[in-house]
Amino acid sequence: MKIIHFSDTHLGFSDLSITNPEGINQREADFYKAFEDVIDAIIKIKPDYVIHTGDLFHRANPSNRAIIFALTQLKRIEKLNIPFIIIAGNHSTPRTSTASPILKALSTINHVYPVFEQRYKPIVFDDVIFHALPHINDERLISTELDTIEAHINPNKRNIFMMHCSVGAHYLMHEFGEWVYPKDRENIFEKMDYVALGHWHGFGVVDKHPNVYYAGSTERTSSADRRGDKGFVTLVLEDTLQIKHHLIPQRASLIFNIDVDDYEKEIAALDLSEIEDALVEVRLFNLTASRSIDITNIEIITLFQKALHVKVKREFKEIAGEKIQDHIESVTLETYFISHVKESVQDEEEQKRLSTKAKELFALYEGA
Repeated sequence: MKIIHFSDTHLGFSDLSITNPEGINQREADFYKAFEDVIDAIIKIKPDYVIHTGDLFHRANPSNRAIIFALTQLKRIEKLNIPFIIIAGNHSTPRTSTASPILKALSTINHVYPVFEQRYKPIVFDDVIFHALPHINDERLISTELDTIEAHINPNKRNIFMMHCSVGAHYLMHEFGEWVYPKDRENIFEKMDYVALGHWHGFGVVDKHPNVYYAGSTERTSSADRRGDKGFVTLVLEDTLQIKHHLIPQRASLIFNIDVDDYEKEIAALDLSEIEDALVEVRLFNLTASRSIDITNIEIITLFQKALHVKVKREFKEIAGEKIQDHIESVTLETYFISHVKESVQDEEEQKRLSTKAKELFALYEGA
């Protein structure tokens, strides 16, 4: 039995004010491309089953474009007669009972089995039971649902447990509505052939459970996520569980650290060979207020002009035991800079030059 497991596709996610030639937000298009890559793989591999463990869409009320894209892609595999079981995650579950779950729309496609009603549902076939536990807003109901799952385990079939949650605090995403699987119920895992997890955006096995895996996300929803393990899982259930993780192409996400004490030297030594169309973060550190004014964001962004997007972060030297950032929040950054220049620069002409430059360039510094 061969199964493809993927998760957290977050269709409809958008970020940055950048559009592609079709007028679609470029990051939104990246998520569509990642999903299409998985569908291409399903068509090529032709597994016995496909499972998706939550957050198909980024929101509970996705855009028309995201919905149409998802339906179009799923229709591509409909003719293969491969059962596709999908559960709702916290992102695609309405927060109120009056809203209609978006996954209900998938019921119109043959061989697609969406589970979205905030309670356990077994999806039963001749050789396997998919114990589908979608996201549940009320954690008080979890224990009852787990009791029901245990009652449906069939030792004469393969048993696949599907969830969208954190198995341990380590896998928390710090998002609204997420929940942690109760540790005292992990004994259920031992009764399953495979436990398919969604929510955590990295691929991997969970702690001491050799059959419990997060598939990870297919794209990055945060600039802090620079994992290179985006893709999907194939599992083969024979005498032993065989797991293989398949990477899909993704846009590079790079960090460049520049010590401004050696600014010219470090700029000259930059390796820009992989920045084309990449997401780039540039960290300037050991800054003083006056040095920060002299290095504009526009200057930095020009160095990385082949990148899709450049984010500049500034880290300041400590003054009197405290970092400048600790004081900035009580006044505007422009006011703080000019005040600091007047206190730390003795030469009046230099004070005037730096203060004037700060006023002229601050909008670029702040808005870039």
